[in-house]
Amino acid sequence: MMTGDFCQEQLQYCFPSSNASCIKAQLGVGINFALYLLFALGMLVTILGNSVVIMSICHFKQLHSPTNVLILSLALVDLLVGVIVMPFSAIRTVTGCWFYGEDFCLLHSSLDVFLTTLSIFHLVCIAVDRQQAICNPLHYSRRITMSVAVMMVCISWALAAVFSYGLLYSKANIAGLEDYMASINCLGSCYLLFNPLWGILDSVICFFFPCTVMVCLYTQIFVVAKEHVRKIGDMSNWLIRAECKAARTLSIVLGVFIFCWMPFFMNSIIDPLTGFHTPGLLFEVLYWLGFFNSACNPIIYALFYPSFKKSLLTKFVVV
Repeated sequence: MMTGDFCQEQLQYCFPSSNASCIKAQLGVGINFALYLLFALGMLVTILGNSVVIMSICHFKQLHSPTNVLILSLALVDLLVGVIVMPFSAIRTVTGCWFYGEDFCLLHSSLDVFLTTLSIFHLVCIAVDRQQAICNPLHYSRRITMSVAVMMVCISWALAAVFSYGLLYSKANIAGLEDYMASINCLGSCYLLFNPLWGILDSVICFFFPCTVMVCLYTQIFVVAKEHVRKIGDMSNWLIRAECKAARTLSIVLGVFIFCWMPFFMNSIIDPLTGFHTPGLLFEVLYWLGFFNSACNPIIYALFYPSFKKSLLTKFVVV
């Protein structure tokens, strides 16, 4: 009895004044510090890196192209992840508590789904742009203009918003989970759950189908590029070389996106079908692995994208 009382005294609650409060995560001071440091570093890289990409595209005229309009919008999406989504998620992960109310919980979850969906839509647009540039180079400048790129961006933002906010605010994603939600609900909780139907549909619509399309497009790109190399021989055409390098860089962006988000979307399908038995620690790891994708993209641009490397090096040499 004394042991039970002692354990009860050691528990800390998100809202101590409420009997319905969730229990705080108790990870220890050292682990809390390490997690906050890791998340702060991830947010810093995400915010600074994507800000550099945005400012570079806006500042350097040589970067004003349809492809870079799409990359600019993708960088803005990643920047919003670092500024709006990651800070609140970091606090929830470390403390195990949501301190900001049910309304902001729903808004935050919707933003999370919205920005993730928007990222994949941008990557599809970029893949289409590169496919046209390399597979139909004679018609590319006529088909993919700045206006077309802006239209692709606007359509991506609109479709992602309708899907994410429509799904979560209609509560279609938790239909049939009312009993389960009631059993785990407490003051200070904020869960993003999908029933078996929407766990599959969301993963297919927002990840697996777009990724399949992009893999097919990039496969076609590299087959055609290889044929160009065979015909030209010594690759004397600098334009084809530049286009191939750009396509290779953007395929790395796609590969990193798949690596970061596939485990999460696989779990989104499996978890509802197995009664939501994914361990909390594993879920947080998968969740943050996806977030850190937003920090990887600007690093890839800086290291591998020829136009960005040239512009940034020119800027630093001038300075």
